[in-house]
Amino acid sequence: MKEELEKQVGLPENAFRPLKPGEKYEPLMSPDKEYPEVNFRSVSWGIIMAIIFSAAAAYLGLKVGQVFEAAIPIAIIAVGVSSATKRKGALGENVIIQSIGACSGVIVAGAIFTLPALYILQEKYPEMTVNFMQMFISSLLGGVLGILFLIPFRKYFVKEKHGEYPFPEATASTQVLVSGEKGGDQAKPLLLAGLVGGLYDFIVGTLGWWNENFTSRVCGWGETLADKFKLVFKINTGAAVLGLGYIVGLKYAAIICAGSIAVWLIIVPGLSLIWGDQVLNAWNPDITQAVKDMTPEQIFSEYAKSIGIGGIAMAGIIGIVRSWDIIKSAVSLAGKEMGGKKVVETTERTQKDLSMKFIAFGSIFTLLLILAFFYFDVMQGDILHTIVAILLVAVISFLFTTVAANAIAIVGTNPVSGMTLMTLILASVIMVAVGLKGATGMVAALVMGGVVCTALSMAGGFITDLKIGYWLGSTPKKQESWKFLGTLVSAATVGGVIMILNDSYGFTSGQLAAPQANAMAAVIDPLMNGVGAPWLLYGIGAMLALVLTFCKVPALAFALGMFIPLELNLPLLVGGAINWYVTTRSKDEAVNSARGEKGTLLASGFIAGGALMGVVSAILRYCNVNVINDSWLNDPMSQVVSLVAYICLIVFLVKASMKIKKGV
Repeated sequence: MKEELEKQVGLPENAFRPLKPGEKYEPLMSPDKEYPEVNFRSVSWGIIMAIIFSAAAAYLGLKVGQVFEAAIPIAIIAVGVSSATKRKGALGENVIIQSIGACSGVIVAGAIFTLPALYILQEKYPEMTVNFMQMFISSLLGGVLGILFLIPFRKYFVKEKHGEYPFPEATASTQVLVSGEKGGDQAKPLLLAGLVGGLYDFIVGTLGWWNENFTSRVCGWGETLADKFKLVFKINTGAAVLGLGYIVGLKYAAIICAGSIAVWLIIVPGLSLIWGDQVLNAWNPDITQAVKDMTPEQIFSEYAKSIGIGGIAMAGIIGIVRSWDIIKSAVSLAGKEMGGKKVVETTERTQKDLSMKFIAFGSIFTLLLILAFFYFDVMQGDILHTIVAILLVAVISFLFTTVAANAIAIVGTNPVSGMTLMTLILASVIMVAVGLKGATGMVAALVMGGVVCTALSMAGGFITDLKIGYWLGSTPKKQESWKFLGTLVSAATVGGVIMILNDSYGFTSGQLAAPQANAMAAVIDPLMNGVGAPWLLYGIGAMLALVLTFCKVPALAFALGMFIPLELNLPLLVGGAINWYVTTRSKDEAVNSARGEKGTLLASGFIAGGALMGVVSAILRYCNVNVINDSWLNDPMSQVVSLVAYICLIVFLVKASMKIKKGV
C-alpha cells in the first residue's frame, strides 16, 4: 500500500471538481484491493477519542453554546499516533479512528442543545423527573436513527454530486489524513498553515491579544447607526472561519452572505422602522421592550432569526420533493431485498453500503424502541400521545436528514439548533392539541427534541465521514457498521457528563450557563402553557424559500445565511473572494489550478489548526485558566488591532497560495 500511495503527490486532480463525461474518480486506495481498516488499533483508538472528545465537547458546549468540530483534531491525533509508532500504510485505519471518534461532536451537539433544559425547567417545576437513562436512550436512539436515515442518501451526496459541493470540513480532514500518510511536499504547507492558523486563533481565543470580531461599533458613527437605525456590520477575524470560506468558494459564500445581508441590513432595520413603538411579544411573553429599544442583535434573535428557520424548513421540504426519485429508488431496493429477490451488488469495494434490508429493518426496529421508550417512560402509558410523538419524530427526522447533509456539504455548519427549535415548537403545539400540557408535556417535547436533534446532528456529521472515505477509498460498509459503536460510547459518555456537570455547577447560572438549552427552555415553557408560536415569521421565511427556488437560487444556502450570525457569514465571503482571486490571476489554467489546490491545502491547515487550538482552549477553560483582559477587549482599539491582524492573515493566504513551483 505504501508504494502504491507514494506514486501520487496527493489527492487526484479531479477530487474537488465535477467529473467530465466518461471521467471516473479513482481514490488513493484502489477499489480493487483490500486495505487494513478495521482492527484492534483502529477500533480501540476510535473509542478512546469518542470518550475524550465527548467529555471535552460537552463541557465547552454547555459553557459557551458552541460545540467544536471533533473530526479534524481526531484526524490529527490519529496521524500523530501512527507516525509516532512508525506504522506504515495506516490511512484506512485512521479513517475508521476518525469516523468512530467523530461521533463525539455530533452526539454532544444533539444532546446539550435540549436535554440540559430538563434540569433548567426542573428548578421551576420540581415535579419533573430527569434521569441518566432518558438522556442516554434519547441520544443513542437519535444517533442510530440519523445513521440509518442517511445511508440511503450516501451515493447521491458523495458520489453523484462529486465536485458540486465543497464539503469544507471533510476537505480539511482529508488533507490532514493524506499529508500524514505521504509527508513531504504535501505535509509542509498544511503544517505551516496549521501552525499559523492555530497560533492565530489561540492568541484570539485564549490569550485575548485582540478582539475576535471587528464591528462597525468601533467608532461613534457606528454606534449611532446601531442604536438609531439598527444597522450593524460584523466580521469574525479568525483563521479557521477564513479557511472555511476559501473551501466553500465564492458562489455559495455569496449566496449565504446575501441571506445574511438581507436580514441585517433590510429586515432588522425594517422591523424597527415599521413596528418600532410596539412590543411584539405574542409568542414570547418575556419580551417587554419596544422594538426600537432593542439592539440589532436582540431583534435578530427574537424575530429575524425565525424567518431563517422558516426558510430552512421550506428548503428541507423542497429538497425532499426534488430528491423523491432517490428516496423512491432506495425504498424500492429495500422492498426487493425484503421480498427475497436477489439484488445485484456492485463489485467495487468503495461503493458497498450496508444492505437496504438491514437499513429498513434497522429503521423500523429503532422506531419501535423509541415508541417503547416514549410509552413506558416519557408519555407514562398514554397510547395516543405516544403514537403522535413517534410520528412527529419519524417524519421530522427523515424530512430534515437531507437538509442537515446539504448544509454540511455546502458550508460545513449544521443548523441543527434551528431545526431543533422548529421541532420543539411543532411538538409542543401538537402535543398541547392532543391534551399533553404542563411539566409532563415539557419533558415529552424536550426528549422528542433530543432524539430529533441528535438524529439530524448525526446525519450532518456522518456525511462528512463518508465523503472523507469516498475521497480516500475506504469501505463505506465498514464506516457505517462501526459508526454504531461510536454512537453508543458517545451517548453513554455525554449522558454521564451532563449529570456530573449539573451536580457540580448547575445550568441556570454560574460557570456553565448552557445558553442553547436555556433558550430552548425559554421557548418551550410558554408553549406548553398555551402561548402561540411565531407562525407569521416562519411563513415569511417559507415563502421566501419558494421565491428563491423559483428564481433558481439555492434556498438552503440563502436561509442558512439568514440563520447563522452575520459575523460568521462575512468571513466566508472574504475566503471565497480569495479563492476566486488566486485561481484567476494567470492566463495559464494549469497555474490557476495549482494555486487553487495549494490554497485548499493552506485553508485546510487554518481549519485544522483552529480546531485543534479549540480543544486546547477548552482544556484550559476547564482548568480555570483565564488570562483574557475583558477591559481591553471592550476597548475599540482591540477591534482595530483585530482588523490589522486579519489583513496580515489574508495577505499570507494569498501570497502563499500563489507561490507554486515553476514548471507547473
